[in-house]
Amino acid sequence: MAGMPPDHNDPSRGAVTLSDVARLAGVAPMTVSRYLNQPETVRSATRLKVQRAIEQTGYVQNRLAGALKSSRSRLVAVVMPMVTNPIFSDTFQAINERLAKAGYQVLLGVSGYEREQEQELLEVILSRRPDGIILTGTLHTPASRNRLRAARVPVVETWDLTPEPIDMLVGFSHEQAGRGVARQLLGQGYRQFALLAVDDPRGLRRAASFTQSLAESGIVDVHQQIFQGTPTLAQGRVGLSALLARQAIEPGTPLAVVCTSDTIAHGVLTEAAARGIQVPGQLAVMGFGDMSFAAHTFPALSTVRIDGALMGDTAAQMLLERLQGQGSAGAVRDIGFVLVQRESTADVLT
Repeated sequence: MAGMPPDHNDPSRGAVTLSDVARLAGVAPMTVSRYLNQPETVRSATRLKVQRAIEQTGYVQNRLAGALKSSRSRLVAVVMPMVTNPIFSDTFQAINERLAKAGYQVLLGVSGYEREQEQELLEVILSRRPDGIILTGTLHTPASRNRLRAARVPVVETWDLTPEPIDMLVGFSHEQAGRGVARQLLGQGYRQFALLAVDDPRGLRRAASFTQSLAESGIVDVHQQIFQGTPTLAQGRVGLSALLARQAIEPGTPLAVVCTSDTIAHGVLTEAAARGIQVPGQLAVMGFGDMSFAAHTFPALSTVRIDGALMGDTAAQMLLERLQGQGSAGAVRDIGFVLVQRESTADVLT
């Protein structure tokens, strides 16, 4: 019947077309195209008619066809090791907001901390012809690096610094962060240390820099425990329990436990409270990330602050500048870090 929307559930019909929408809205196909691509150029009354026709027909725009014509997909892929960590979710949210304002859609891929899994993801992502890619970290397989360079797609690496970025880079030095924690705790008078970490390659680099700095100050007996997988509160509780079974806390010589994640540090604080251990009197605890709960633990957690939102916004802006012909390959921005001292560490009385 004339004027009725096409039955897109009828298997005898193909997909709903732009012409179907135009016919139902009573406008020209070009008007529907303008509505989809430049809605501000279409009168409000006409926009309403087209919008209703799209809702009735269930029309989905074929963006791939438009991308082939313009050589732009308006798609940016973001690869992160996880989304449950608030630091990474803050980064992704900032990326998404900045790119959405510029008219780009964001595709999120989760790689864990496995370079091979990232390589598989990148093969799928590149087949979608993204306009740009934002990666977490700088540790990739040789095949991934070669593939990305050959694809000539703008790439921004984040959460790290390296002298040889694939393209553009925004991050901070994990080695400097590890040294900074060591200097701060040594300056506060601590001389006994333990380290709890997960096998995240960036966290392990911070840990190595931390222990190396201690060794340069003559402290080499540092108990270390490395957990598999993502950081959990349980790891902190288990780690402190194992540490106490190995090493007694002597009066007057507090032990500083450094964790590569605020989540692990929170577990240490929880286990200490359960055992009646005074923090920071008998035990000092240092985290990493300054997550939203860090300032509200009991006692409040000392940590290393990384501005994940700034990281994401900067990465998105660098990519947009490149896509607009304003940025350049090889651009590097160091956003740094901040050592935050709270109640879980305090100057050791002498």
